[in-house]
Amino acid sequence: MLQNREWLRNNSFWVWLACVPILGGLALTYIGKKTEQSLCLNIGLGITAASFILSSSSIIGLIWIGQIGAAVYFRQRILANNNSNGDQDKTNRSLMTKGQKLDINSCSKDDLVYHLSLPIVYANNIEFLRDKGYIFTHLEELHEIADIPNSYLFRLAPLLEFQYDERKEGILSWRKLNNYSLDELIVCGLEREIAIDIVKERSIKGEYKSVVDLIQRTGLPLNKYRHLL
Repeated sequence: MLQNREWLRNNSFWVWLACVPILGGLALTYIGKKTEQSLCLNIGLGITAASFILSSSSIIGLIWIGQIGAAVYFRQRILANNNSNGDQDKTNRSLMTKGQKLDINSCSKDDLVYHLSLPIVYANNIEFLRDKGYIFTHLEELHEIADIPNSYLFRLAPLLEFQYDERKEGILSWRKLNNYSLDELIVCGLEREIAIDIVKERSIKGEYKSVVDLIQRTGLPLNKYRHLL
């Protein structure tokens, strides 16, 4: 990905190719595919098709002007996106080079979004759980507890630390809430009404995907079953 960004910064020949009458739309199609911008790709295909069909029409000149305008627009858009992503890469590399890591249990939401490039929806999940008193102790919990896709974990691993490792291994995983019967949940210390709600919702809509999913589906406060997590 980084090589693609550098290539785009240093090569703008496709913009000149996009200025070629009739065939220039293919340059937009090419760069749209390379940068995974479907709008650019589709506009390139549309301009190319229209240019061939209307090549003998009086409006071919207007199509050509629109083609050039589209090339200039998408060049600015691509460079702006690349500069933003490049700055984020520099920030992450700087953190790694200095040996600095962010504590997932105390960093701000801005740190999650701007320093780690974490989508706001996942940053909200982390903040939501922390506000409820949850303490993250392992990278895998970001997937199991906060619903963050595994695809993010490899990139986040060298940038995070977990300073509050107060729990011992062997404490029950939250997934026990998917597996334990009503009586087993009560034996584990859950109030009967809480256990009934958890089992009832589970039986109707299936297993919980994460603690966030459980909270959203049942509306039960985390402190009612936190000792099982």
